Amino acid sequence: MSASRLRDSVERWLIHEGLSFEEVKNPENTFQILVKHAGQTGIPIEIFEPKGQQGILVIGAKVIMKNNQIVRYLGFNEQEKENFEKKVADYCYSIQAINKIITEDGKQKIGVYVVLDDKENINQQTVFDAIESVSEKHEKTSRFLLKTF
Repeated sequence: MSASRLRDSVERWLIHEGLSFEEVKNPENTFQILVKHAGQTGIPIEIFEPKGQQGILVIGAKVIMKNNQIVRYLGFNEQEKENFEKKVADYCYSIQAINKIITEDGKQKIGVYVVLDDKENINQQTVFDAIESVSEKHEKTSRFLLKTF
């Protein structure tokens, strides 16, 4: 599926499900869509196709760390940051999520992602199953942070 066809399909599926969304400009991606309220918890979800990975769809959400967690994280030395990042990565691996710790809008966030790479089977059902999965992984990661950090 070409990039524009993939994007058109995703947008059509979102409209069909009655979800509001907007296009986000990101030079790292062929296209990126932000769904404002998705999944069982109504969180913002990003859907994008990375440049250089045509036909691969990534669906993700960002867990925003609480202010006290950010202060604590920023106070870590390099070893403590590595330990924390490994703990988060291990947890995300255990729930079958790809993760990335990022700084955005002055906040520390943990992105949790699901990758749809079976190009022949990307359809409305697999996309919405992935949205539900990401929503669940977002909630689990958020609870993990509250309990362990």
